[in-house]
Amino acid sequence: MEKYQVIRRFKDLEDNDYIYDPNIKERSVYPREGLEPTKKRIKELSTEKNKIGEVLIKKIEEEAEEVVEEEAEEVVQEEKTEEAEEVIEE
Repeated sequence: MEKYQVIRRFKDLEDNDYIYDPNIKERSVYPREGLEPTKKRIKELSTEKNKIGEVLIKKIEEEAEEVVEEEAEEVVQEEKTEEAEEVIEE
C-alpha cells in the first residue's frame, strides 16, 4: 500500500471521523494502519476535489527514501576504504 504525507489537518469522513494531522507524527501518514482506501478516495484527498477544496495529502516517494539510504551506505564504504588505505600507508 502506498503511503501519503498529510499536508493539512482533516477529519476523514469515510473512516469514522479519524483526524489526520501533519503536526502529530502518528497521524501524519495516510492511510493509517488497517485502512485500505479506494483509488477514488486517494484522488479526492490528493486533489482539490473534496469537501474542503484543498490538497490534503501527497504521495511519499519511496525512491527518495531509498536514494538517501544508498547514499549513506556509499559514504560509509568510502570512509572504510580511506581508513584501510591509511593503514596500508603506515
